[in-house]
Amino acid sequence: MFFPLQILQYLWTLCCKGQPPPRPEYDLVCIGLTGSGKTSLLSRLCSEATDNIGPTTGFSIKAVPFQNAILNVKELGGADSIKKYWSRYYQGSQGVVFVLDSASTDEDLEMARTELHSALQHPQLCTLPFLILANHQDKPAARTTQEIKKYFELEPLARGKSWILEGSSVDNIDAVKQSFTQLIELLEDKDQDTGRI
Repeated sequence: MFFPLQILQYLWTLCCKGQPPPRPEYDLVCIGLTGSGKTSLLSRLCSEATDNIGPTTGFSIKAVPFQNAILNVKELGGADSIKKYWSRYYQGSQGVVFVLDSASTDEDLEMARTELHSALQHPQLCTLPFLILANHQDKPAARTTQEIKKYFELEPLARGKSWILEGSSVDNIDAVKQSFTQLIELLEDKDQDTGRI
């Protein structure tokens, strides 16, 4: 069935009220030790290849699109030589993504615990929503999120804060997207709370 162009344009203006509203953008900082999988997860979220990924030196920024928001994620390298400068990049962040290797050695897990505790208590981050990803859940040695929660003492440490702890792996990117969607909801809630003041 053919409709004249003018009728189609008229129908378009009736049902489609101009351009859709712009998606909100949030600035996040992504931290974690080298090898935790930060770059691979972010690359997969952006539908980029993950074949030749190496450790991040310095930092990189990716705009990660979601249906209801765009996340501008500043990923900081996790090497010892870079970690000491993390706090210089915290300013302006609206949320935090902390990635840890749930299949790492006890020594590395203890270092990750120390870094997460430090981030949760940092003056520029302590009031922000946190997404904590227990990555590499596909590996046999991976600890469960319950084990991570207990070992990292998240319940007492993060009481009163907005945080999410989820398992993740690059092989299940849909679950990772769902975790980020939960973070977006926390960011939206914080926006609304700020608007009420």
